[in-house]
Amino acid sequence: MRIIRYKKDSRKQLAAVTKDNEAFDLPFTDFISMISEARIQNKTPLELVTQLTESQIKQSLAELELTTPLDAPEIWAAGVTYQKSKEARNYEATEGKLNAETFYDKVYEAKRPEIFFKSTAARTVGPNDPVYLRSDSNWQIPEPELGLVIDKEGTILGYTAGNDMSCRDIEGENPLYLPQAKVWKHSCSIGPAIILKEAVADPYELQIICRIYREEELVFEGDAQVNQLKRTLDELVHYLTLDNDIFDGTVLLTGTCVVPPNEFTLAENDRVEIEIPGIGVLNNPVHVNK
Repeated sequence: MRIIRYKKDSRKQLAAVTKDNEAFDLPFTDFISMISEARIQNKTPLELVTQLTESQIKQSLAELELTTPLDAPEIWAAGVTYQKSKEARNYEATEGKLNAETFYDKVYEAKRPEIFFKSTAARTVGPNDPVYLRSDSNWQIPEPELGLVIDKEGTILGYTAGNDMSCRDIEGENPLYLPQAKVWKHSCSIGPAIILKEAVADPYELQIICRIYREEELVFEGDAQVNQLKRTLDELVHYLTLDNDIFDGTVLLTGTCVVPPNEFTLAENDRVEIEIPGIGVLNNPVHVNK
């Protein structure tokens, strides 16, 4: 069972979506309110949603204008969690010297993962909204990632798809430039849905697919599975919440294993699709921030 939000009149409506892409409105103002009600009733969120949808009028998902599935107060991200990511970071830091060892090798093997702040609700966009290119970068790519939706205690509530837009040239120039390489207006998208934790038998079997279109012609496609992660999902959550205040509805992006060729950079009017089967397709056009 997936949870979405869509535009209904002048507000955002929470809804549940079945495997048949049938949507049912839910009587909650947001995702966390639904989680709270399930706990009050001593039910799993999946049990509560299944019960509520039995008496609701169904709609077609294709007819709805989707938004972010929740207003994540903060979005954090983990880096260098896949072998492919480590190799890409090394390439950036050494100007293409593939046999050079860098601090990225050290963090890949270290006990402590890389965790960094990525976005807020105001900076984050949803399905079909534009992601922006940073004006002082000439080498930018999407980073397709599995996102963990967690509560303030660090409990994983569900999974979503995320795009951690990144400037490879800025990060490669100096690791202290990481915030500028990662954070700017519309540099993060999430959605199109949250699949409830109870509806996923094994999150490590989830597949992440990225497609990039230029003038509607496919110019890049790649995929990976979450089981290629160097670290466990619980390990990443542990380090995010360690001695840290986390808010209900926080999203933790878990890193990317799908990286376009080193000569590739996004351009205005490209279109990025990030698909996680079972969650859906997160589609975003690419615009220059004006």
